[in-house]
Amino acid sequence: MQTSSIVVNDQLIQTAMNLSGLKTKKEVVEKALELLIQMVNQEGIRTLRGKVKWEGDLDQMRADA
Repeated sequence: MQTSSIVVNDQLIQTAMNLSGLKTKKEVVEKALELLIQMVNQEGIRTLRGKVKWEGDLDQMRADA
């Protein structure tokens, strides 16, 4: 993999490190990218809201757990 350098706002990185407990800038950037991907994927799922018909008995499913 090729190594790249980017300039990132130091205050944003420091705030993210303080809030998350992550120890390095690389960890913060990787976690941010993971969360961005997760959010975009969830947006795609949300477009299905109200369009998917579900059949089942939720009470029964809970009782089986």
